[in-house]
Amino acid sequence: MQVIRSQRKSSALDAVVATTLPLYRAAPNLEVRLEDFELFAIDRLRVLKRISDGLSRGKKPEEIEKLVNELWKAHMRHPQASEAINKDIISHFVLRLVYCRTEELRKWFLSMETTLFRYRFKLESFESQRSLLAEFDLPYKAVSHAEFESVKEKLSQVARSLGQSLTSGDTIFYKVPFEDIPELVAGRRVYIHKGHAYVAMNQVVSLVVTQFRSNLSKALILTNRKWTSMIRDQEKNRLTPIVEALSTSYLGPDYSEPKEFAEISLKDIDRVANSSFPLCMRHLFEKLREDHHLRYGGRMQLGLFLKGVGLKLDDALAFWKSEFSKKVGPERFDKEYAYSIRHSFGKEGKRVDYTPYSCQKIISSTPGVGDHHGCPYRHFSEDNLRAALSKMGVNSRAMDDVMDKVRNRHYQLACTLTFEAIHGSSCDAGINHPNQYFIDSQKILQSKVSD
Repeated sequence: MQVIRSQRKSSALDAVVATTLPLYRAAPNLEVRLEDFELFAIDRLRVLKRISDGLSRGKKPEEIEKLVNELWKAHMRHPQASEAINKDIISHFVLRLVYCRTEELRKWFLSMETTLFRYRFKLESFESQRSLLAEFDLPYKAVSHAEFESVKEKLSQVARSLGQSLTSGDTIFYKVPFEDIPELVAGRRVYIHKGHAYVAMNQVVSLVVTQFRSNLSKALILTNRKWTSMIRDQEKNRLTPIVEALSTSYLGPDYSEPKEFAEISLKDIDRVANSSFPLCMRHLFEKLREDHHLRYGGRMQLGLFLKGVGLKLDDALAFWKSEFSKKVGPERFDKEYAYSIRHSFGKEGKRVDYTPYSCQKIISSTPGVGDHHGCPYRHFSEDNLRAALSKMGVNSRAMDDVMDKVRNRHYQLACTLTFEAIHGSSCDAGINHPNQYFIDSQKILQSKVSD
């Protein structure tokens, strides 16, 4: 796959892919515009991250199937219908580069792409499913009519145990070594005889997904070798920065400027901090009030958040000065700290208007001794986290759910559950940004006042 800066892509993938669901066996031999290289990958990443969130929330298979269908239609369409398959394949191979680089990244990508493939396969027509099964060239043959009749009663018993019945559409069965379909065996959803399982056509997804996962797992290892030995250095001035940034990129709205709520005043800041700050910002705010100082990482994380929720520059300077002056004095504040605050508002230096930190950026930070920034769900001890959540008003039942997500390293979902417990309202989109938490909180609280 060759990446170019501004040239029309070829649309000759029809010969490579026989159905609308590719198997991603080899990178397509076509040219890709640099803009599409990143944009297509971001669109696919939106799909994978929402699937990940849905799985973490324990959604049922039928709910995940519906979610996959909706997400694919929302994010993976193309203005030109003929280019939709190109977008599908290009985005997969770009993200394969992005997520091949560490074992943790490979594990996440493998799981999400396999889940995506599973439910896209289930959404395919019967004819397409049979075509895809043939493409995998698996060493399984359909059971003959005579053999089917000899085990029909056993197959019917299995179907009845699952609350189903054999229909004309189930008369195609494949005879498969039982170790090739562990999930069906574990769920007692197949009849096993002499080491072989009889897999109905409507269960073929398990065969296909197992093979897909195996192929992708091997491909990710090979891609990693190519990336480290050749591609990373060859593309260090062009693709490498994009690839390395995508795995931690924030894909939501821009919170550089307050949109929902025009501004917050100094007299209201303690009230809204108590009611609508996420735990990461509430902790920093309380430490600032307590110690009258924060180190650089904490000042940036809290300062940009406050800017995003509507604290104007003059009020920001007054707020920080009132606290720091209690410890370092007003003259030292003006000399050592005021410049940094003006700089973050784009009023000094290169006049860059800095953006509030996303959850992903905060989670990936590494606070040291004496620092208070970062994500409490990741960096707090269990006892400290429980105490902080209890102080916010999280009840014991919700607390257990939050801590379960923390132990499984689903930090953003833990924050989402905290939000839902405190506000008594669901947040289906999940919390992806501290400023999103604030805005959604304010909306809920203001709607309760108006009611």
